[in-house]
Amino acid sequence: MSPMKLRPTFRLLPLLLAAAALPARAALPDTAPIIPAIPTAAEAPVALLVDLGSGQVLHARDPDRRFMPASVTKVMTLYLAFELIAAGRLDPKQVFVMSPSVARDWRRKGSTMFLDAGEQVAVDDLLLGIANVSANDGAAVLAEGQAGSVAAWVMAMNSTARGLGMMGSNFGTPNGFPDEGRTFTTASDLVTLARAMITRHPDKFGYYIGRAGFDYKGIAQVNHDPMIGRVAGADGIKTGFTNEAGFSYLGTARRNGQRLVLVLAGVENGRLRAKLARAYAEWGFSAFDRRPLFASGAVVGTARVQNGDARSVALKAAGPVTMNLPRGSAAQLTATIRYEGPLRAPLGAGQEVAVLEITAPGISPARVPLYTAEAVSTAGPLDRIINAIAGVFS
Repeated sequence: MSPMKLRPTFRLLPLLLAAAALPARAALPDTAPIIPAIPTAAEAPVALLVDLGSGQVLHARDPDRRFMPASVTKVMTLYLAFELIAAGRLDPKQVFVMSPSVARDWRRKGSTMFLDAGEQVAVDDLLLGIANVSANDGAAVLAEGQAGSVAAWVMAMNSTARGLGMMGSNFGTPNGFPDEGRTFTTASDLVTLARAMITRHPDKFGYYIGRAGFDYKGIAQVNHDPMIGRVAGADGIKTGFTNEAGFSYLGTARRNGQRLVLVLAGVENGRLRAKLARAYAEWGFSAFDRRPLFASGAVVGTARVQNGDARSVALKAAGPVTMNLPRGSAAQLTATIRYEGPLRAPLGAGQEVAVLEITAPGISPARVPLYTAEAVSTAGPLDRIINAIAGVFS
């Protein structure tokens, strides 16, 4: 594969610099609310907060440090299930049975939806139980029912993680129960997983994740997510705790079109985790000016195309393009379109081919995926002649 090439689109930079030159927001009045503080290293040894739309890291502490995720592991089980449903290999209406072996290992073990040996349960209920009351038994029944064995499901979890680029993670169980350290992950990998779940399966994410609780077999249990119902726009995703791992959390909240994802790990207790998660999210929404750069659907640049019926293709983001700057900042912005090029025809419309990187001094960059605005077909004989002539004079 050829090295990544930088393709600045020169008509892009004036637009961004003009946006950066906008007057800074007026000083906040004395009555403005106090911006919450980020967690300290003593409170949360691992912490990561990312704007999911731009990919901009708003704060990070040891994001690539490996830790045991405990029940946050179940997010990978849920994501794998969503992938299988989308592929037609799993149906929420399917019914699985708790086998004697699964019952022996997982009946009433830790968080549970109170399944019994020989009990039939629909996949839909299993997913709700896993997502909202952290059902260890439900995760094991789902794993064996779909893959034939828990071990085969775990292999699929790890294969899926590698496919997402989660190179700092490994899974030894479908539910995160202590397994002598075979299950581990990183904050960066969990954000990658959250992004994949939310962007690839928004409907399933909205339906299964973030309910206040789950009532099954007449047993009502509450979701212990620390942000749902307490932070505006919060909608999950998963808490985790074991004595070995401590308290961890992967969560997300969306306001005014902006979605933040946060990770906390190594927190001492559940009460502190709840306090930190809420403050961390509020800090992310309040400590920055969100600078709009391009409206949804706007062409942000072009990329060269080889052997196509056009010599270039317009590029768009999936939605509006924004940059988070510290509140009151007037920092100058610079943008570069990065792609391996020239691109080779044919190209389909909506194909991800490039990244828009937006930088400012002292601030983590935003990296926004860019997609082709239209299809480009392979060049015919006449197109090749025209392109060759144009190339001489370009």
